[in-house]
Amino acid sequence: MAPFIRVEGLEKTYLMEDRGGHHVRAVQVLRGIDLEIERGELTALTGPSGAGKSTFLHVLGTLDVPTRGRVLFEGQDVFGRDESGLAAFRNGTVGFVFQSHHLLPEFTAAENAMMPALIRRAPRGEARRRALHMLELVGLRERVDHKPGELSGGEQQRVALARALCLEPRLLLADEPTGNLDPVTAEGIHGLLRELNRELGITMVVVTHNEALASALPRRLRLDAGKLVSL
Repeated sequence: MAPFIRVEGLEKTYLMEDRGGHHVRAVQVLRGIDLEIERGELTALTGPSGAGKSTFLHVLGTLDVPTRGRVLFEGQDVFGRDESGLAAFRNGTVGFVFQSHHLLPEFTAAENAMMPALIRRAPRGEARRRALHMLELVGLRERVDHKPGELSGGEQQRVALARALCLEPRLLLADEPTGNLDPVTAEGIHGLLRELNRELGITMVVVTHNEALASALPRRLRLDAGKLVSL
């Protein structure tokens, strides 16, 4: 059986113009990454700033396109799809959590968490049911009708996590999800990710600068200068 995710020879190069737009130079961010991730794995991705962690996550989640190489999901080259196919893949298979929670301030926690289901045009009742279920899983059952401004930073990130999980994705990609949080709250979010991984069986890749928190996750990878290095 093919691994859940297989990355082969992944490279990403950006063409950067100078301020005057007169010169273009190539900046290679990812330099030939090979990797397999099995179903249900919870993986931490560490490395210095500028190592390519966010770029790798964006390519893995099809938010960006590789310059060379392939990303296979269950043996299928995901970048063999057209734009509408990639959009459907992202919406149905991948959940994203970023350092900034990107919640809509005028909507409640429940309404924010419903957004992926509404984008998929699920009936509003089903979307709310899914959102409330995930908000309960992340410990916010009593805060579903509160707006982001009425929630703490940790609570806001939990809403973002519930939103990412609303459609029960098979893959969760988290880019510095605790970067703006204090250490105690950050540890709580990482503990929650471990708990949800066990309960839901969702494959997770978590980018973090925090080596202590990363060491608590079952698998650790490190990116340095665009290459995976052994730990």
